Amino acid sequence: MRKFVIIAPALFALAACGGAEQAETPAADAETAAAPETAEPAPAATAEVSGEKSFAKCTACHKVEKGAPNGIGPNLHGIVGKAVASVEGFAYSPAMAAKGGNWDEAALDAYIENPRKVVPGTKMAFAGINNAEERKALIGWLKEQK
Repeated sequence: MRKFVIIAPALFALAACGGAEQAETPAADAETAAAPETAEPAPAATAEVSGEKSFAKCTACHKVEKGAPNGIGPNLHGIVGKAVASVEGFAYSPAMAAKGGNWDEAALDAYIENPRKVVPGTKMAFAGINNAEERKALIGWLKEQK
């Protein structure tokens, strides 16, 4: 039982990101994952949305600190404005590698809302964020990570 308690959280984190295989994520290459496949409920209209708190959903697969290694997903440091599938040392899916373009705010917004719709064939397991205000806050916070 004790081994299960120790191993279960690690297995859950891997399952949330699509397994031990490297998956892509949205924010650094717009393949930002790290949350379960269920859509997040919209925050209360009166509650202020925090991009940093929203990024907590991504931390099982992504890092944002400068120089941090890639994880299951690419490091998203400086992702806003960066070319798609350009994080050095990360093995992108063929679908993401073929996408082209840059991760501007509009591209990130669309990808974070529904990664599989924007990049069919992506390995990113994250279902997306339906709430536009939350996506905007997250992208704003990612812009600050330079």
